[in-house]
Amino acid sequence: MTQWRAWLQLARYKNLLIVAATQWLLWYGVMVQVHPILLTPIHTALLVLSTVLIAAAGYIINDYFDLRIDALNRPQKLVLGPIIRPNRAIIAHFVLNIIALLLAGYLAYLLHRTYLAAIQLGSTVLLWYYSTHFKRQFIIGNVVVALLTALTLWLMCVYEPSLWPAHGFGALWQMQQHDMPFIIICFVAYFAFFLTWIREIVKDMEDFKGDAAEGCKTLPIIWGLRNTKLFVLALQALVVLPLAYAALFFHNFTGYYILLCIVLPLIIWTAYFFTQSTTLHFTACSKYLKLIMLLGIGLLLVYRFQLYINHVA
Repeated sequence: MTQWRAWLQLARYKNLLIVAATQWLLWYGVMVQVHPILLTPIHTALLVLSTVLIAAAGYIINDYFDLRIDALNRPQKLVLGPIIRPNRAIIAHFVLNIIALLLAGYLAYLLHRTYLAAIQLGSTVLLWYYSTHFKRQFIIGNVVVALLTALTLWLMCVYEPSLWPAHGFGALWQMQQHDMPFIIICFVAYFAFFLTWIREIVKDMEDFKGDAAEGCKTLPIIWGLRNTKLFVLALQALVVLPLAYAALFFHNFTGYYILLCIVLPLIIWTAYFFTQSTTLHFTACSKYLKLIMLLGIGLLLVYRFQLYINHVA
């Protein structure tokens, strides 16, 4: 494996592409229907690049502190150590974060809302503490990752005040059709939060051996695999039920997509999840769940297409 390929693998370039595509789709598929819109394509590019660099730095520092655990769990995939020197990974982590924070600060300056740069700064600090402390603690590590994932979506609302509900955040029941972009982003962020939480738990079940050897207090280690599966089932219900309601709410092509391409695969995934308790099984479950998350991102394109159909009709 070449150095460049090793660096791309270390930074999880596929995940970074998904993050970038999701934020762009939120802007193109949902936000552009809002007038006036504050975020221009240039502004959005700066925000996306800043988010991607922070995420890449987070992946790198996480692998740095997980070096011994990964040597036990997945030695065949290890690039940090055999190919990339750990000290270079630390330097790359700080360089990426500095560039990301400079971009975020510049964007906040352009928008005349300099305080917004604190969000990216807080994210970098939280990712550091996740890698050094939170990841090995009971539940909190999974929740932190899920929150940061949802934040990459919610960030679009924070940077675009035109999306905020006309009647304020406390009057959700009074939201009208013009509040739909805000509702869509909240819906996708909710979806991302719980599915990321579930996937992080599944990955902990997959990494049970190495985590236990390092004294981690993950959910599967403290509760056992059976109780952890039941907890995952409860979280799945918190995803599937609102999704099913959303499918009925839209009652159009978007609703059919939610039902057939997200809800149904989640139900099938849940049934498959309970069939075995091996490392290979949990690896497969994690991959399938990531595919369902991609289908969830596809909802943004479907929603955009639905808007076009409504406009033409």
